[in-house]
Amino acid sequence: MFARTIFNRLPAGIAPIAKGLVAYGSAEAATRVVRILAILVIARRTSPELLGTAALALTLFELIRVLANAGIGQRIIAATDEELPALCNTAARLFWAVCLAVASVQLAAASVLFLIWNLSEAALMLAVLSGVYVCMPPALVQVFLLMRDGRLTTTARIAATQAMADHCLTLALVVVWPSAWAIVLPKLLTAPLWTVLTRRARKWSANPASGYAPVREFAAYGPAILGSELIAALRIHADKLVIGALLGSEALGLYYFAFNAGLGITLSFVAACNTVVFPLLCKQAGDDDRARLFRQSFVLGLVLLAPVVAAQALLAPFYVPLVFGAEWIDAAPYIALLSLAALPLYAGSLIGAWLRARKQPFVETRLALAATATGLAGLAAGSTHSLAAACAAYAAGLALVMLPAAIAQLFSPTNQTVPLRGEV
Repeated sequence: MFARTIFNRLPAGIAPIAKGLVAYGSAEAATRVVRILAILVIARRTSPELLGTAALALTLFELIRVLANAGIGQRIIAATDEELPALCNTAARLFWAVCLAVASVQLAAASVLFLIWNLSEAALMLAVLSGVYVCMPPALVQVFLLMRDGRLTTTARIAATQAMADHCLTLALVVVWPSAWAIVLPKLLTAPLWTVLTRRARKWSANPASGYAPVREFAAYGPAILGSELIAALRIHADKLVIGALLGSEALGLYYFAFNAGLGITLSFVAACNTVVFPLLCKQAGDDDRARLFRQSFVLGLVLLAPVVAAQALLAPFYVPLVFGAEWIDAAPYIALLSLAALPLYAGSLIGAWLRARKQPFVETRLALAATATGLAGLAAGSTHSLAAACAAYAAGLALVMLPAAIAQLFSPTNQTVPLRGEV
């Protein structure tokens, strides 16, 4: 009742954003408790070397999974009521085709790991995780319809339920079976839960009488969204491949722990901001209203995120040994430095929603490419000195591109998009 009163007093445009962010924030808070417990048990039951094996398999899985983000869902969100039924019919077929293709790519990657690099355990993990793509298509149309309907509380609850189930299962497996498999298997075992919950939340089935939209209807979003998502995944996950290649598996395990204990906690909120803001921006009548909502959203999200980032960075030397054990005290500075990367990543997430809503996804792709290049270049350069330098340079590289771009977009005229360097 108190929360409803607060929402009712907010400006009409900002209230839905606040509700969406609070829904995802509350879900993330509940998930965070279980996540911290899982990290705590993993830290005390495993070694950096073991974490390094799991990190390799999961990193490749997350990178390959992005290929399934082909912009199909964004076209559903932006659809008019008249074109929606035919678009959904075609989207359902496309989701199956894309997911099966991505599963084939992942199996091929697993074969390369086994045959060329002789990483048999990581290869088997990657092959097993390809089963996730069979669980996704039956509920993908439904989840994007939920977003289009503005039912963000529902999508937040489903995501949180799956995440908590993942962490709880990881907890249980690590206790009885302290191995890399205990960290990897829950990703597959909880995938059907997401499918069932999503299908129950939003009823939909293909209706051939409504016809099928031509595939070209998805072309405006598809390549650009796929490019942006793939680049963003490289920005978030390829850092681990760089650390593993330059500093070895033990350093990778330490970095993976620091990433999950620091930046990994705020990344869910960063991604949620894009999920919440994009559908609402699409519903605005014109650029003036869209620009106003974008600015309000940016400030609101920053007010919620900045205190969390500050607490993570400043208090890491105190809570790391207390919560995770003295053996992980060396990870405290890495947690503090990596947590700072959440701010430029948040800026990029909001800019992405803004550009997609204005049907300018290729501008987002170029911005994401620039940020990824500077972030990973900083990470690689810093790795030649130390792991701490690598973490600091990674955050600085992202900020070098994302923060000026955010400032430019926030203060640009409402009918223009600030061009990137080299764009006419």
